Amino acid sequence: MKISAKDVAALRKETGAGMMDCKKALVESGGDIEAAKDILRKKGQKLADKRADRDANEGVVIAQTSADSKKGVVVNLSCETDFVAKNEDFINLAKKVADIALTNYPATLEDLLATDFGGGLSVGDKVTEQMGVIGEKVEVKQYQNLESEMVVPYIHAGYRRGVLIGLSKAGDYAEAGKNVAMQVAAMNPVAVDKDDIDSSVVEKEIEIGKELARNEGKPEAMLDKIAMGRLNKFYKEMTLLNQEYVKGNKESVAQYLKSVDNDLTVKAFRHVGLGS
Repeated sequence: MKISAKDVAALRKETGAGMMDCKKALVESGGDIEAAKDILRKKGQKLADKRADRDANEGVVIAQTSADSKKGVVVNLSCETDFVAKNEDFINLAKKVADIALTNYPATLEDLLATDFGGGLSVGDKVTEQMGVIGEKVEVKQYQNLESEMVVPYIHAGYRRGVLIGLSKAGDYAEAGKNVAMQVAAMNPVAVDKDDIDSSVVEKEIEIGKELARNEGKPEAMLDKIAMGRLNKFYKEMTLLNQEYVKGNKESVAQYLKSVDNDLTVKAFRHVGLGS
């Protein structure tokens, strides 16, 4: 049967599939657009099954916040190649998923995948459909959210990292929040402050410190003191507020924030990067 260019264009607009793929699907469905969408979706599912064991370490990370800056989300839509990651349609898909996440604010990645995308599809369905369109593994690999008095987003290095900073108070702190988010992207802290480090991690660091000192021939009586010194160094290197502020002059991140506002600090952060 003859398939009109108008129907092909309409299917392409709804699915993002190539013109020839849309035409083939319409021919197979006898011109039924809804059935053609199912055909394309099944193609995506077959590809998903076939490429399930592939690595999808490229992609796009989107971080954004609500209009009142009280909530934020960060989403990683991953793919196999840098070529696909730089495609405008792929970036726009990632932004749409982030918009849906921010609007619906699902608790988990599984909840996000089950959220309505539009057109009768869930987010998970849409991602599967796009695998058939793109021809490689695509997945929403990571999703995190954050609420605070003020949340500041930052996207680093061509969508390769996304950071959310939860500040302790709202105000004219967008620049300070961005600066601290850049710190997170560059220095990759594991926690906000010392008290946020799990006790098992602290105990392990102390034992490592003792063992290193013992191997260096230090006296047993000195091991605890040396280990605590190493632990304090760990805190300075790995906790955000105690890190040396990379844009400052020997001040910590906590000191930088106090220079902006004496009561300003970071309550929480989220950090998502490609391949992590």
